Amino acid sequence: MATDLVNTAPVVRRSTGEVLVEPPDLERFLTEHEVRPDALARTGTPSDDDLEEVRTLRQEARTLLEAAAEDELVDGATALIRRAGVGPTLQRDGQGRWQWYVTTAPGAPLADELAVLLGTGLLGALRTLSHDRFRHCASQECDGMFVDTSRAGRRRYCMPEVCGNRQNVANFRARQQRR
Repeated sequence: MATDLVNTAPVVRRSTGEVLVEPPDLERFLTEHEVRPDALARTGTPSDDDLEEVRTLRQEARTLLEAAAEDELVDGATALIRRAGVGPTLQRDGQGRWQWYVTTAPGAPLADELAVLLGTGLLGALRTLSHDRFRHCASQECDGMFVDTSRAGRRRYCMPEVCGNRQNVANFRARQQRR
Protein backbone atom coordinates (compact mmCIF):
# COMPACT_ATOMS: atom_id res chain seq x y z
CA MET A 1 0.00 0.00 0.00
CA ALA A 2 2.91 2.34 0.69
CA THR A 3 4.13 2.20 -2.90
CA ASP A 4 0.60 2.49 -4.25
CA LEU A 5 0.13 5.64 -2.18
CA VAL A 6 3.47 7.06 -3.31
CA ASN A 7 2.52 6.34 -6.92
CA THR A 8 -0.60 8.52 -6.70
CA ALA A 9 1.57 11.66 -6.73
CA PRO A 10 1.68 13.99 -9.74
CA VAL A 11 5.47 13.55 -9.97
CA VAL A 12 4.79 9.88 -10.79
CA ARG A 13 1.63 10.31 -12.81
CA ARG A 14 3.08 12.90 -15.17
CA SER A 15 0.52 12.36 -17.91
CA THR A 16 -2.55 12.27 -15.66
CA GLY A 17 -1.45 14.34 -12.66
CA GLU A 18 -2.53 14.08 -9.05
CA VAL A 19 -4.68 11.04 -8.29
CA LEU A 20 -5.81 12.21 -4.84
CA VAL A 21 -7.48 15.44 -5.93
CA GLU A 22 -10.51 15.43 -3.62
CA PRO A 23 -11.59 13.53 -0.49
CA PRO A 24 -13.70 11.04 -2.54
CA ASP A 25 -10.48 10.07 -4.37
CA LEU A 26 -8.88 9.21 -1.01
CA GLU A 27 -11.98 7.26 -0.02
CA ARG A 28 -11.76 5.29 -3.30
CA PHE A 29 -8.05 4.58 -2.68
CA LEU A 30 -8.84 3.23 0.80
CA THR A 31 -11.70 1.10 -0.54
CA GLU A 32 -9.49 -0.36 -3.30
CA HIS A 33 -6.97 -1.37 -0.63
CA GLU A 34 -9.67 -2.70 1.69
CA VAL A 35 -8.61 -0.31 4.44
CA ARG A 36 -11.35 0.59 6.89
CA PRO A 37 -9.82 3.10 9.30
CA ASP A 38 -11.57 3.86 12.58
CA ALA A 39 -11.34 7.58 11.75
CA LEU A 40 -13.79 7.07 8.87
CA ALA A 41 -16.13 5.07 11.10
CA ARG A 42 -16.37 8.23 13.21
CA THR A 43 -16.61 10.81 10.40
CA GLY A 44 -18.06 8.84 7.49
CA THR A 45 -15.85 10.25 4.74
CA PRO A 46 -12.38 11.81 4.52
CA SER A 47 -12.17 15.56 4.98
CA ASP A 48 -10.02 18.08 3.12
CA ASP A 49 -7.68 18.05 6.14
CA ASP A 50 -7.45 14.25 5.97
CA LEU A 51 -6.55 14.52 2.29
CA GLU A 52 -3.76 17.03 2.97
CA GLU A 53 -2.38 14.95 5.85
CA VAL A 54 -2.37 11.82 3.69
CA ARG A 55 -0.56 13.69 0.91
CA THR A 56 2.08 14.68 3.49
CA LEU A 57 2.27 11.05 4.61
CA ARG A 58 2.72 10.08 0.96
CA GLN A 59 5.90 12.18 0.77
CA GLU A 60 7.16 10.70 4.04
CA ALA A 61 6.58 7.20 2.65
CA ARG A 62 8.51 8.09 -0.51
CA THR A 63 11.41 9.33 1.59
CA LEU A 64 11.46 6.01 3.43
CA LEU A 65 11.29 4.01 0.21
CA GLU A 66 14.26 5.99 -1.08
CA ALA A 67 16.27 5.57 2.13
CA ALA A 68 19.87 4.73 1.34
CA ALA A 69 20.40 2.70 4.50
CA GLU A 70 18.30 -0.05 6.06
CA ASP A 71 18.58 1.54 9.51
CA GLU A 72 17.13 4.77 8.16
CA LEU A 73 14.17 2.85 6.75
CA VAL A 74 13.64 0.97 10.02
CA ASP A 75 13.82 4.14 12.11
CA GLY A 76 11.39 5.99 9.85
CA ALA A 77 8.90 3.10 9.58
CA THR A 78 9.03 2.62 13.36
CA ALA A 79 8.26 6.32 13.82
CA LEU A 80 5.23 5.92 11.54
CA ILE A 81 3.99 3.01 13.64
CA ARG A 82 4.43 4.95 16.88
CA ARG A 83 2.12 7.73 15.69
CA ALA A 84 -0.95 5.75 16.62
CA GLY A 85 0.04 2.09 16.80
CA VAL A 86 -1.13 -0.03 19.69
CA GLY A 87 -0.10 -3.40 18.36
CA PRO A 88 -1.02 -6.18 15.98
CA THR A 89 -3.66 -8.78 16.79
CA LEU A 90 -4.71 -12.00 15.11
CA GLN A 91 -8.49 -12.22 14.59
CA ARG A 92 -10.94 -14.10 12.43
CA ASP A 93 -12.39 -12.21 9.48
CA GLY A 94 -15.97 -12.48 8.18
CA GLN A 95 -15.15 -15.80 6.45
CA GLY A 96 -13.58 -17.30 9.57
CA ARG A 97 -9.97 -17.01 8.32
CA TRP A 98 -7.25 -15.78 10.65
CA GLN A 99 -6.06 -12.29 9.67
CA TRP A 100 -3.59 -9.85 11.15
CA TYR A 101 -5.14 -6.59 12.27
CA VAL A 102 -3.06 -3.59 13.18
CA THR A 103 -4.71 -1.86 16.09
CA THR A 104 -4.48 1.90 16.43
CA ALA A 105 -5.14 4.27 19.30
CA PRO A 106 -8.73 5.38 19.77
CA GLY A 107 -9.39 8.73 18.13
CA ALA A 108 -6.30 8.62 15.92
CA PRO A 109 -6.50 10.79 12.79
CA LEU A 110 -6.85 9.05 9.43
CA ALA A 111 -3.29 9.87 8.32
CA ASP A 112 -1.87 8.45 11.57
CA GLU A 113 -3.85 5.23 11.13
CA LEU A 114 -2.47 4.94 7.60
CA ALA A 115 1.02 5.73 8.89
CA VAL A 116 0.80 2.72 11.21
CA LEU A 117 -0.26 0.45 8.33
CA LEU A 118 2.45 1.78 6.01
CA GLY A 119 5.17 1.51 8.64
CA THR A 120 4.15 -2.04 9.51
CA GLY A 121 4.10 -3.04 5.85
CA LEU A 122 7.49 -1.47 5.13
CA LEU A 123 9.10 -3.24 8.08
CA GLY A 124 7.56 -6.55 6.99
CA ALA A 125 8.79 -6.09 3.43
CA LEU A 126 12.28 -5.19 4.63
CA ARG A 127 12.50 -8.22 6.91
CA THR A 128 11.06 -10.62 4.35
CA LEU A 129 12.64 -9.37 1.13
CA SER A 130 15.62 -7.11 2.00
CA HIS A 131 16.38 -3.47 1.32
CA ASP A 132 17.54 -4.01 -2.26
CA ARG A 133 13.94 -4.88 -3.26
CA PHE A 134 12.84 -1.25 -2.66
CA ARG A 135 13.23 0.30 -6.11
CA HIS A 136 12.56 3.13 -8.53
CA CYS A 137 10.64 2.39 -11.70
CA ALA A 138 12.98 1.67 -14.64
CA SER A 139 10.84 3.67 -17.04
CA GLN A 140 12.35 6.99 -18.08
CA GLU A 141 8.79 8.35 -18.27
CA CYS A 142 8.01 7.56 -14.62
CA ASP A 143 9.28 8.45 -11.18
CA GLY A 144 7.33 5.70 -9.38
CA MET A 145 8.47 3.42 -6.59
CA PHE A 146 7.76 -0.22 -5.78
CA VAL A 147 8.81 -3.11 -3.59
CA ASP A 148 9.78 -6.03 -5.79
CA THR A 149 7.83 -8.95 -4.39
CA SER A 150 8.47 -11.19 -7.39
CA ARG A 151 10.07 -14.54 -6.71
CA ALA A 152 13.08 -13.89 -8.95
CA GLY A 153 13.52 -10.28 -7.83
CA ARG A 154 13.73 -8.95 -11.38
CA ARG A 155 10.72 -6.65 -11.54
CA ARG A 156 11.60 -3.34 -13.19
CA TYR A 157 8.43 -1.23 -13.31
CA CYS A 158 6.16 0.21 -10.64
CA MET A 159 3.10 -0.56 -12.77
CA PRO A 160 4.10 -3.22 -15.31
CA GLU A 161 0.79 -2.92 -17.14
CA VAL A 162 1.45 0.81 -17.69
CA CYS A 163 5.16 1.55 -17.50
CA GLY A 164 6.31 -1.83 -18.76
CA ASN A 165 3.83 -1.74 -21.61
CA ARG A 166 4.96 1.75 -22.64
CA GLN A 167 8.58 0.57 -22.70
CA ASN A 168 7.67 -2.52 -24.73
CA VAL A 169 5.77 -0.39 -27.25
CA ALA A 170 8.70 2.05 -27.50
CA ASN A 171 11.15 -0.82 -28.01
CA PHE A 172 8.89 -2.36 -30.69
CA ARG A 173 8.63 0.94 -32.55
CA ALA A 174 12.39 1.44 -32.39
CA ARG A 175 12.94 -2.02 -33.88
CA GLN A 176 10.43 -1.30 -36.64
CA GLN A 177 12.18 1.98 -37.55
CA ARG A 178 15.55 0.21 -37.80
CA ARG A 179 14.20 -2.16 -40.44
